[in-house]
Amino acid sequence: MNLSNFLSLSVFRLCECSITEEQCVILTSALKSNPSHLRYLDLSDNKIRNTGVNHLCDVLKDSHCKLKSLWLRDCDQTDEGCSALTSALKSNPSHLKGLYLRDKIRNTGVKHLCDVLKDSHCKLDSLWLTGCDLTDEGCSALISALKSNPSHLRDLNLSENKIRNTGVKHLCDVLKDSHCKLENLRLRGCEMTDEGCSALASALKSNPSHLRHLNLRRNELGDSGVKNLSDLLMNPQCKLEKLDLYECSITENQCVILTSALKLNPSHLRVLDLSENQIRNTGVNHLCDVLKDSHCKLESLSLNNCGITDVSSLTQSLTNTKALQFLKKLDLRKNMIRDSEQLSDVIRDSNCKLRCID
Repeated sequence: MNLSNFLSLSVFRLCECSITEEQCVILTSALKSNPSHLRYLDLSDNKIRNTGVNHLCDVLKDSHCKLKSLWLRDCDQTDEGCSALTSALKSNPSHLKGLYLRDKIRNTGVKHLCDVLKDSHCKLDSLWLTGCDLTDEGCSALISALKSNPSHLRDLNLSENKIRNTGVKHLCDVLKDSHCKLENLRLRGCEMTDEGCSALASALKSNPSHLRHLNLRRNELGDSGVKNLSDLLMNPQCKLEKLDLYECSITENQCVILTSALKLNPSHLRVLDLSENQIRNTGVNHLCDVLKDSHCKLESLSLNNCGITDVSSLTQSLTNTKALQFLKKLDLRKNMIRDSEQLSDVIRDSNCKLRCID
């Protein structure tokens, strides 16, 4: 592996390159000889394991290393590797802005990571810990660390961890903090129910102006969860742009509550995903009231497998409003629509900017 021609690169993407532990040793040895240029390193989907991560730590410890973004997703590291990683980051914490992990580092690994997050020199603004076998215990430790230094983080992804309602409630302590300026929050598949969603929405309501992207897909929100989420959406200070509620067991009645809230504050939302929820024709009809609003600037609407059979109201709302000037993606897959010819005619309209209809 001849890396001499690459050592002045600032961006190094090597994801899915079948890099082994031994090859990672060679790579990091080369990076150690000239660490000052590198700003972005992606070694995701390579089986470098703890051995590879340990050697990478020698680069991260170097005072000349100014790495800003590190991707180590699916590298087969464990809590042992994460311990070494965080020890290295603690010795040089001020440059890293983004850390992206997806391995079985578990609560032990996350607790080691907390030592970095507590450091006043840590300026991390993006943290992804997806599918890390994190439970409410690890989430509690993580949130405690974030509370001590909450002002920098903008992007937090805890998806596919069983943090459940208890973990979400711990997270709420950070979200309520007036110094918290989180913009993107992803909690996909965290086994949250209406209790956790209600607590989350309540926390966001107390500090609503920063959040732009909320991903709650594959959680059971329930009646109270949807109601509290709706209270957040109608808050005039809420400027949410992307809302992902894919497969959240949202019913027709819950969709009515949700869309009623969106009607009161329609101008910010750009992306809405309600796929895999049985909102049926009733839900879509109420959603059309949002599309009809002249302030609505929705660009992407996903209604995949929602039990829809009739799109006449949708067609009418798109025909009689400016919605098509903004809408670029409409997903209606896996719905048994009886008559879609009128909708097709609308989409062929010269004013339509739709780029993708699935």
